[in-house]
Amino acid sequence: TLAPFLAERRGGPVRLHVPQRGRKRHLAELASRNAVDALEQDRVRWLADRGKTEAALRELQEALGLEGPPKRIECYDVSHVQGTSVVSSMVVFEDGRPAKTQYRRFRARGGDRNDDFANMQQTLTRRFARSPRSDDASGPAWALPDLVILDGGKGQLSAGLAALADAGRLQIPIVALAKEREELFRPDRPEPIVLPRTSQGLYLVQRIRDEAHRFAVTYHQKVRSKRAIRSALDDVAGVGPARKRALLHAFGSVRAMREAPLADHPPV
Repeated sequence: TLAPFLAERRGGPVRLHVPQRGRKRHLAELASRNAVDALEQDRVRWLADRGKTEAALRELQEALGLEGPPKRIECYDVSHVQGTSVVSSMVVFEDGRPAKTQYRRFRARGGDRNDDFANMQQTLTRRFARSPRSDDASGPAWALPDLVILDGGKGQLSAGLAALADAGRLQIPIVALAKEREELFRPDRPEPIVLPRTSQGLYLVQRIRDEAHRFAVTYHQKVRSKRAIRSALDDVAGVGPARKRALLHAFGSVRAMREAPLADHPPV
């Protein structure tokens, strides 16, 4: 896909090389990190433009049929690997900007399971069990949102609706954002809502979804890492909490322990 595009821009043939090692691979990785940093800086500048965020919120209000611009938006994502180390994230945007002190993370209860719909329903059930009695969105961190966004499609939307019904909160607008075509699904509409590609509202929704995904994946990696270390060392006879800490301090990781010569290991 990329090669024909670049060839058209160049007006001549283009060959792509993917370096596997050495200086060229280092340069490619550096360029990738720079591109990610540049994109994030561009997003920060966009969020700092109050006019754009206000326009985005108005577009969402109109497209989703909301009573007013969604001042508080909560977005949820679930992260796991084949049903293991299941976690989920809740990110909060207020007036179109991230309210990071109000982000929350959830570990799956009742054991891991490879069921995104059930995991999403459990997350929302737990979240809305913490809602205040008042519907005042200017209240504490667990104030009710003006809009809930789920990372997923119709299945996640059904799970979210079930959780809201259980909590008696069906008055809260909820949508699901499908990744493939960036379509928004609403409970009362059989057809998806497709925002224009140049829409400020679409850009804001994507930004919120990406932030929820980043927050979930970061937590999942942390949980998975701890789980791997615990399972690898806790089964070794004679290795208690103190020795485990000493080994990790000395070698840095379980993999480094496996690869180290026997002479480097302290006697057990």
